[in-house]
Amino acid sequence: MTGLLQEPKTEPMRAPVPAAPPSRTRRTLPEDGVPALLVEHVTKQFLVGRKRKPVTAVKDISLRIRRGEIYGVLGANGSGKSTFIRLVSTLLTLDTGKVEVFGHDIERDEMAVKRLINRVSVDAAFFKKLSPFENLAYAARLYGMDPKSARQQAIAILARLGISEKRLGRPLEQMSRGMQQKVAIARALLTSPTLLLLDEPTTGLDPRSKLDVQSFIEDLRDGHDATIVLTTHDLAEADRLCDRIAIINDGRIVVEETPEALKVLVAERHGQEPTMESVFMTFTGRSLDDDLDNENDENDEG
Repeated sequence: MTGLLQEPKTEPMRAPVPAAPPSRTRRTLPEDGVPALLVEHVTKQFLVGRKRKPVTAVKDISLRIRRGEIYGVLGANGSGKSTFIRLVSTLLTLDTGKVEVFGHDIERDEMAVKRLINRVSVDAAFFKKLSPFENLAYAARLYGMDPKSARQQAIAILARLGISEKRLGRPLEQMSRGMQQKVAIARALLTSPTLLLLDEPTTGLDPRSKLDVQSFIEDLRDGHDATIVLTTHDLAEADRLCDRIAIINDGRIVVEETPEALKVLVAERHGQEPTMESVFMTFTGRSLDDDLDNENDENDEG
Protein backbone atom coordinates (compact mmCIF):
# COMPACT_ATOMS: atom_id res chain seq x y z
CA MET A 1 0.00 0.00 0.00
CA THR A 2 1.14 3.50 -0.67
CA GLY A 3 1.25 6.32 1.85
CA LEU A 4 -1.37 8.43 0.13
CA LEU A 5 -2.90 11.49 1.72
CA GLN A 6 -6.58 10.73 2.08
CA GLU A 7 -9.25 13.29 1.32
CA PRO A 8 -12.04 13.66 3.91
CA LYS A 9 -14.33 10.67 3.64
CA THR A 10 -17.88 11.31 2.54
CA GLU A 11 -20.62 8.73 2.29
CA PRO A 12 -22.57 8.50 -0.97
CA MET A 13 -26.07 9.92 -0.78
CA ARG A 14 -28.70 7.24 -0.21
CA ALA A 15 -31.94 8.00 -1.97
CA PRO A 16 -35.28 7.45 -0.21
CA VAL A 17 -37.37 4.45 -1.18
CA PRO A 18 -40.20 5.65 -3.43
CA ALA A 19 -43.70 5.59 -1.94
CA ALA A 20 -45.32 4.98 -5.32
CA PRO A 21 -45.23 1.50 -6.89
CA PRO A 22 -42.14 0.97 -9.05
CA SER A 23 -42.44 0.96 -12.82
CA ARG A 24 -41.55 -2.75 -12.91
CA THR A 25 -41.14 -5.48 -10.35
CA ARG A 26 -37.68 -5.81 -8.81
CA ARG A 27 -36.55 -8.99 -7.15
CA THR A 28 -36.21 -9.16 -3.38
CA LEU A 29 -32.63 -10.10 -2.53
CA PRO A 30 -31.41 -11.30 0.86
CA GLU A 31 -29.55 -8.76 2.99
CA ASP A 32 -27.75 -11.33 5.14
CA GLY A 33 -24.97 -13.74 4.30
CA VAL A 34 -21.56 -13.18 2.77
CA PRO A 35 -21.77 -10.45 0.09
CA ALA A 36 -20.87 -11.34 -3.47
CA LEU A 37 -18.62 -8.29 -3.59
CA LEU A 38 -17.42 -6.21 -0.67
CA VAL A 39 -15.37 -3.07 -1.39
CA GLU A 40 -14.06 -0.98 1.50
CA HIS A 41 -12.30 2.38 1.10
CA VAL A 42 -10.52 1.51 -2.15
CA THR A 43 -8.25 4.09 -3.76
CA LYS A 44 -6.12 3.85 -6.91
CA GLN A 45 -3.64 6.38 -8.30
CA PHE A 46 -1.61 6.47 -11.51
CA LEU A 47 1.70 8.23 -12.15
CA VAL A 48 1.46 10.16 -15.43
CA GLY A 49 4.90 11.77 -15.46
CA ARG A 50 7.88 12.50 -13.24
CA LYS A 51 7.00 16.14 -12.69
CA ARG A 52 3.23 15.76 -12.51
CA LYS A 53 1.10 14.89 -9.51
CA PRO A 54 -0.37 11.37 -9.40
CA VAL A 55 -3.86 11.10 -10.85
CA THR A 56 -6.42 9.51 -8.53
CA ALA A 57 -8.75 7.39 -10.68
CA VAL A 58 -10.70 5.79 -7.80
CA LYS A 59 -11.20 7.67 -4.53
CA ASP A 60 -12.24 5.91 -1.34
CA ILE A 61 -14.96 3.73 -2.90
CA SER A 62 -17.00 1.48 -0.61
CA LEU A 63 -19.93 -0.74 -1.61
CA ARG A 64 -21.60 -4.04 -0.80
CA ILE A 65 -23.25 -6.16 -3.53
CA ARG A 66 -25.63 -8.99 -2.64
CA ARG A 67 -25.55 -12.42 -4.23
CA GLY A 68 -27.77 -12.59 -7.31
CA GLU A 69 -27.83 -8.83 -7.80
CA ILE A 70 -27.26 -6.90 -11.00
CA TYR A 71 -25.37 -3.82 -9.85
CA GLY A 72 -24.87 -0.99 -12.32
CA VAL A 73 -21.99 1.48 -12.31
CA LEU A 74 -22.54 4.68 -14.30
CA GLY A 75 -20.15 7.53 -14.96
CA ALA A 76 -18.86 9.83 -17.66
CA ASN A 77 -15.84 8.85 -19.76
CA GLY A 78 -12.79 8.84 -17.52
CA SER A 79 -14.76 8.75 -14.27
CA GLY A 80 -13.06 5.58 -13.02
CA LYS A 81 -15.60 2.89 -13.93
CA SER A 82 -13.22 0.63 -15.82
CA THR A 83 -10.42 1.16 -13.32
CA PHE A 84 -12.84 -0.05 -10.64
CA ILE A 85 -13.66 -3.18 -12.68
CA ARG A 86 -9.97 -3.89 -13.26
CA LEU A 87 -9.26 -3.60 -9.54
CA VAL A 88 -12.02 -6.07 -8.68
CA SER A 89 -10.84 -8.49 -11.39
CA THR A 90 -7.24 -8.38 -9.99
CA LEU A 91 -5.85 -6.82 -13.19
CA LEU A 92 -4.74 -3.81 -11.15
CA THR A 93 -3.37 -3.72 -7.61
CA LEU A 94 -4.99 -1.71 -4.83
CA ASP A 95 -3.23 1.30 -3.36
CA THR A 96 -5.41 1.35 -0.25
CA GLY A 97 -8.53 -0.46 0.89
CA LYS A 98 -9.90 -3.99 0.69
CA VAL A 99 -11.91 -6.03 -1.82
CA GLU A 100 -13.51 -9.40 -1.09
CA VAL A 101 -15.31 -11.72 -3.54
CA PHE A 102 -17.60 -14.09 -1.64
CA GLY A 103 -15.39 -13.65 1.40
CA HIS A 104 -12.08 -14.17 -0.44
CA ASP A 105 -9.62 -11.29 -0.24
CA ILE A 106 -8.46 -10.46 -3.77
CA GLU A 107 -4.85 -9.97 -2.63
CA ARG A 108 -4.44 -12.87 -0.19
CA ASP A 109 -6.68 -15.32 -2.09
CA GLU A 110 -6.09 -14.20 -5.67
CA MET A 111 -6.31 -17.65 -7.27
CA ALA A 112 -9.55 -18.48 -5.45
CA VAL A 113 -11.01 -15.17 -6.62
CA LYS A 114 -10.00 -15.80 -10.23
CA ARG A 115 -11.91 -19.08 -10.20
CA LEU A 116 -15.06 -17.22 -9.13
CA ILE A 117 -15.01 -14.29 -11.57
CA ASN A 118 -14.82 -13.53 -15.25
CA ARG A 119 -14.77 -10.24 -17.10
CA VAL A 120 -16.05 -8.94 -20.42
CA SER A 121 -14.64 -5.61 -21.56
CA VAL A 122 -15.55 -3.25 -24.36
CA ASP A 123 -12.22 -4.09 -26.03
CA ALA A 124 -12.13 -7.86 -25.54
CA ALA A 125 -8.95 -9.58 -26.77
CA PHE A 126 -8.97 -12.70 -28.97
CA PHE A 127 -6.83 -14.81 -31.21
CA LYS A 128 -8.29 -13.12 -34.27
CA LYS A 129 -7.04 -15.73 -36.77
CA LEU A 130 -8.89 -18.47 -34.87
CA SER A 131 -12.59 -19.21 -34.99
CA PRO A 132 -15.08 -18.53 -32.16
CA PHE A 133 -15.07 -22.19 -31.21
CA GLU A 134 -11.23 -22.37 -31.18
CA ASN A 135 -11.10 -19.33 -28.90
CA LEU A 136 -13.70 -20.83 -26.57
CA ALA A 137 -11.98 -24.24 -26.60
CA TYR A 138 -8.72 -22.59 -25.58
CA ALA A 139 -10.45 -20.83 -22.66
CA ALA A 140 -12.11 -24.11 -21.64
CA ARG A 141 -8.74 -25.91 -21.52
CA LEU A 142 -7.28 -23.15 -19.33
CA TYR A 143 -10.06 -23.84 -16.82
CA GLY A 144 -9.69 -27.62 -17.07
CA MET A 145 -13.10 -28.18 -18.65
CA ASP A 146 -14.03 -31.39 -20.46
CA PRO A 147 -13.70 -30.65 -24.23
CA LYS A 148 -16.95 -32.37 -25.22
CA SER A 149 -18.96 -30.67 -22.50
CA ALA A 150 -17.31 -27.33 -23.28
CA ARG A 151 -18.27 -27.62 -26.96
CA GLN A 152 -21.90 -28.36 -26.11
CA GLN A 153 -22.07 -25.42 -23.72
CA ALA A 154 -20.37 -23.10 -26.20
CA ILE A 155 -22.84 -23.99 -28.95
CA ALA A 156 -25.80 -23.45 -26.62
CA ILE A 157 -24.54 -20.09 -25.32
CA LEU A 158 -23.66 -18.77 -28.77
CA ALA A 159 -27.03 -19.90 -30.15
CA ARG A 160 -28.80 -17.98 -27.38
CA LEU A 161 -26.77 -14.92 -28.37
CA GLY A 162 -27.74 -15.28 -32.02
CA ILE A 163 -24.67 -17.05 -33.46
CA SER A 164 -25.52 -20.28 -35.25
CA GLU A 165 -23.31 -23.39 -35.17
CA LYS A 166 -22.45 -23.05 -38.87
CA ARG A 167 -20.60 -19.78 -38.11
CA LEU A 168 -18.36 -21.26 -35.43
CA GLY A 169 -15.60 -22.14 -37.92
CA ARG A 170 -15.14 -18.65 -39.40
CA PRO A 171 -12.07 -16.66 -38.24
CA LEU A 172 -13.00 -13.98 -35.73
CA GLU A 173 -11.31 -11.28 -37.80
CA GLN A 174 -14.00 -11.83 -40.43
CA MET A 175 -16.83 -11.27 -37.96
CA SER A 176 -18.52 -8.00 -37.06
CA ARG A 177 -17.81 -6.08 -33.87
CA GLY A 178 -21.17 -7.21 -32.49
CA MET A 179 -20.45 -10.87 -33.19
CA GLN A 180 -17.02 -10.61 -31.59
CA GLN A 181 -18.53 -9.09 -28.44
CA LYS A 182 -21.05 -11.93 -28.24
CA VAL A 183 -18.18 -14.42 -28.44
CA ALA A 184 -16.47 -12.54 -25.58
CA ILE A 185 -19.60 -12.89 -23.47
CA ALA A 186 -19.90 -16.57 -24.35
CA ARG A 187 -16.26 -17.12 -23.39
CA ALA A 188 -16.85 -15.52 -19.99
CA LEU A 189 -20.01 -17.53 -19.35
CA LEU A 190 -18.42 -20.81 -20.41
CA THR A 191 -16.54 -21.00 -17.12
CA SER A 192 -19.76 -20.48 -15.10
CA PRO A 193 -18.47 -17.50 -13.10
CA THR A 194 -20.20 -16.72 -9.82
CA LEU A 195 -19.36 -13.02 -10.25
CA LEU A 196 -19.53 -11.68 -13.80
CA LEU A 197 -17.98 -8.27 -14.52
CA LEU A 198 -19.45 -6.68 -17.65
CA ASP A 199 -17.54 -3.55 -18.61
CA GLU A 200 -19.67 -1.77 -21.25
CA PRO A 201 -20.60 -5.06 -22.97
CA THR A 202 -23.03 -3.46 -25.47
CA THR A 203 -21.06 -0.34 -26.41
CA GLY A 204 -20.80 -0.03 -30.18
CA LEU A 205 -23.21 -2.86 -30.90
CA ASP A 206 -26.02 -2.59 -33.44
CA PRO A 207 -29.56 -2.48 -32.00
CA ARG A 208 -30.27 -6.16 -32.71
CA SER A 209 -27.05 -7.35 -31.08
CA LYS A 210 -27.60 -5.03 -28.12
CA LEU A 211 -31.06 -6.49 -27.52
CA ASP A 212 -29.68 -10.02 -27.80
CA VAL A 213 -27.05 -9.29 -25.14
CA GLN A 214 -29.50 -7.49 -22.84
CA SER A 215 -31.99 -10.36 -23.07
CA PHE A 216 -29.23 -12.84 -22.28
CA ILE A 217 -28.21 -10.83 -19.20
CA GLU A 218 -31.84 -10.95 -18.05
CA ASP A 219 -31.82 -14.72 -18.55
CA LEU A 220 -28.69 -14.98 -16.40
CA ARG A 221 -30.35 -12.90 -13.71
CA ASP A 222 -33.54 -14.95 -13.69
CA GLY A 223 -32.25 -18.47 -14.26
CA HIS A 224 -28.66 -18.74 -13.01
CA ASP A 225 -26.88 -18.24 -9.72
CA ALA A 226 -24.76 -15.34 -10.94
CA THR A 227 -24.03 -11.88 -9.59
CA ILE A 228 -23.37 -9.24 -12.24
CA VAL A 229 -21.56 -5.90 -12.07
CA LEU A 230 -22.42 -3.87 -15.17
CA THR A 231 -20.84 -0.64 -16.38
CA THR A 232 -22.66 0.99 -19.25
CA HIS A 233 -23.16 4.23 -21.17
CA ASP A 234 -26.75 3.26 -21.95
CA LEU A 235 -29.07 4.75 -19.33
CA ALA A 236 -32.08 2.82 -20.60
CA GLU A 237 -30.04 -0.38 -20.34
CA ALA A 238 -29.12 0.38 -16.73
CA ASP A 239 -32.75 1.18 -15.90
CA ARG A 240 -33.92 -2.07 -17.49
CA LEU A 241 -31.35 -4.45 -16.06
CA CYS A 242 -30.04 -3.19 -12.74
CA ASP A 243 -31.36 -3.85 -9.24
CA ARG A 244 -29.25 -0.96 -7.92
CA ILE A 245 -27.11 1.70 -9.55
CA ALA A 246 -24.08 3.62 -8.29
CA ILE A 247 -23.02 6.80 -10.07
CA ILE A 248 -19.30 7.60 -10.05
CA ASN A 249 -18.12 11.18 -10.45
CA ASP A 250 -14.43 12.12 -10.27
CA GLY A 251 -13.59 8.67 -8.92
CA ARG A 252 -16.15 8.73 -6.08
CA ILE A 253 -19.57 7.15 -5.66
CA VAL A 254 -21.91 10.13 -5.30
CA VAL A 255 -25.24 8.29 -5.10
CA GLU A 256 -26.43 4.68 -4.92
CA GLU A 257 -29.97 3.26 -5.02
CA THR A 258 -32.52 1.47 -7.17
CA PRO A 259 -33.37 3.10 -10.52
CA GLU A 260 -36.88 3.90 -9.27
CA ALA A 261 -35.61 5.53 -6.07
CA LEU A 262 -33.08 7.62 -8.00
CA LYS A 263 -35.79 8.95 -10.32
CA VAL A 264 -38.04 9.78 -7.38
CA LEU A 265 -35.14 11.58 -5.71
CA VAL A 266 -34.44 13.94 -8.60
CA ALA A 267 -38.14 14.63 -9.05
CA GLU A 268 -39.00 15.31 -5.41
CA ARG A 269 -35.79 16.88 -4.12
CA HIS A 270 -34.41 18.58 -7.24
CA GLY A 271 -37.52 19.29 -9.28
CA GLN A 272 -36.27 17.42 -12.34
CA GLU A 273 -38.02 15.04 -14.70
CA PRO A 274 -38.07 11.49 -13.23
CA THR A 275 -35.73 10.02 -15.83
CA MET A 276 -32.31 8.39 -15.70
CA GLU A 277 -30.98 11.25 -17.84
CA SER A 278 -32.05 13.72 -15.15
CA VAL A 279 -30.52 11.50 -12.48
CA PHE A 280 -27.18 11.38 -14.26
CA MET A 281 -27.01 15.11 -15.00
CA THR A 282 -28.10 16.03 -11.46
CA PHE A 283 -25.36 14.05 -9.75
CA THR A 284 -22.51 14.58 -12.23
CA GLY A 285 -23.28 17.87 -13.98
CA ARG A 286 -22.14 16.33 -17.27
CA SER A 287 -23.27 13.94 -19.97
CA LEU A 288 -22.11 10.34 -20.29
CA ASP A 289 -19.96 11.25 -23.28
CA ASP A 290 -18.02 14.04 -21.56
CA ASP A 291 -14.34 13.32 -20.90
CA LEU A 292 -12.68 14.34 -17.67
CA ASP A 293 -9.50 16.30 -18.34
CA ASN A 294 -7.78 15.27 -15.12
CA GLU A 295 -8.38 11.53 -15.50
CA ASN A 296 -5.80 9.03 -16.65
CA ASP A 297 -6.98 5.43 -16.50
CA GLU A 298 -4.04 4.02 -18.44
CA ASN A 299 -5.82 4.98 -21.67
CA ASP A 300 -9.05 3.92 -19.98
CA GLU A 301 -12.22 5.64 -21.12
CA GLY A 302 -14.24 4.44 -18.17
